[in-house]
Amino acid sequence: MIRLFEIRMEITESPELLHGRCEKLLGCRLKSVKLVKRAIDARHKSDMFYSCTVDCEPEGQIRPAGRVKFRSTDDAEYAFPKLEPSGKIVIVGSGPAGLFSALMLARQGFCPTVLERGGEARERAAAVKRFFDEGKLDENTNIQFGEGGAGTFSDGKLNTGINDMRIRAVLKEFVRFGAPEDILIDAAPHIGTDILRSVVKNMRNEIISLGGRFLFNTALSDIMLEGGALRGIRIKKIADAAEADMECDALILAIGHSGRDTMRMLYKRGLAMEQKPFSIGVRIEHKQKLISDAMYGSFSKVLPPAPYKLWTHLDDGSSLYTFCMCPGGFVVNAASERGGVVTNGMSNNAREGENANSALLVNVSGLGGGAVFAGMELQEKLEKKAFAAGGGGYFAPVQTLGDFLAGKPSSRLGNVEPTIKPGYTLGSISDVLPEDICSVLRRGIVKLDKRLKGFCAPDAVLTAPETRSSSPVRVIRDRETLKTNIDGLFSAGEGGGHAGGITSSAVDGIRIAEAAGAFLSDRFSH
Repeated sequence: MIRLFEIRMEITESPELLHGRCEKLLGCRLKSVKLVKRAIDARHKSDMFYSCTVDCEPEGQIRPAGRVKFRSTDDAEYAFPKLEPSGKIVIVGSGPAGLFSALMLARQGFCPTVLERGGEARERAAAVKRFFDEGKLDENTNIQFGEGGAGTFSDGKLNTGINDMRIRAVLKEFVRFGAPEDILIDAAPHIGTDILRSVVKNMRNEIISLGGRFLFNTALSDIMLEGGALRGIRIKKIADAAEADMECDALILAIGHSGRDTMRMLYKRGLAMEQKPFSIGVRIEHKQKLISDAMYGSFSKVLPPAPYKLWTHLDDGSSLYTFCMCPGGFVVNAASERGGVVTNGMSNNAREGENANSALLVNVSGLGGGAVFAGMELQEKLEKKAFAAGGGGYFAPVQTLGDFLAGKPSSRLGNVEPTIKPGYTLGSISDVLPEDICSVLRRGIVKLDKRLKGFCAPDAVLTAPETRSSSPVRVIRDRETLKTNIDGLFSAGEGGGHAGGITSSAVDGIRIAEAAGAFLSDRFSH
């Protein structure tokens, strides 16, 4: 098999035309041609095209014509190691890390139990709608907690900066459970929150069919230790706070970055943790048409809504960057605690919304002399300030970009209508975020306009705060064995500070499933 790189395909061309083009480039007939990856090359607005990676199976000797980038490929498929199922394993959390851990272990016959403090997908969608419509927050079933984790109510972006052979396996599993096949070839794949809800439900059903079980609306309230090793756990039913002990030989924590009460309990029980750098900022909204026209020019009429990814470094060493950009999406109130407001971004698969939005983030580190929960405490403080600035009722504070740069509160909007629900209050972002963060935002936004024309539009809208792009705490684990300092307890995904997104969390969940499964197999084989 030969892999060809940087093969040009016109924006309106059919992929079927790649067969003849690749035959000319390789100078031989081809048995098969498979599109592996495509990315929009938008460097020149008057000449945009797809840059493709293609796998070809030649019938005879290849005779490359001109300068062609290619190599032989026999990429190995990921296979979960064969293990001897034994012991009782519990997984806390049903986000990407928890679901993929459970799926891989269930296929090996381990029959995992998954605890989820929130509700299943349908119940969760109803709770989120009630919050958006009426401002009634359920602290356990919301945008952060519930089946599928925080990523289920997001854009469903699957691109990641890690390099791991498990990535392809994760994408294939998503397709198997209902995601569009395009995610296997797009350079910036996404699923969308509307499809993700069905995907995670389908994953749950397969895990159950293999002997696993799910306990929704059930939280981990304590762990029981003996001689530094896990001996059991205590669970709590959300409905009536009734507690019960559960046998557990191995525990996988996949609690996400918002399980603050669980993290504090685990720290008291001696789980080794450390403060981790994280980011603070705002959500910025523009008209999607402005973004698409700036990115694609005349091609914006035939291409999907344009995404962007921007960053800039300032003279004082600080930096500003965009994160989790949602084309045609919505800013969402991702609150999970009473009296707090926090923003995130979400979009459906079609990305049909009128606005584009993205997080604008500033790095934060070294707080409180390195105290483990100093970052978490700052998050909580800013989210409460945002609740107060919004006037209560989970309304979010909003300011136009022009007023923010001018240093004056907003009293009216321009052409961009904020999308956050249950509502917003015009005012000043400076009432919520520290001045050093606001200073980086003001200076950095102006520089980002040089990278994306129109980014600094005065009627763009800022909504605060974006505080939970990543966990401010890291659970310490061994690099090789992935074990924590508590024998039998494993930490996976974003909550432990080991991943940052759907795909990387899923990959980390698989890695921890391998480690926890091997731990149990070894323990019970002696």
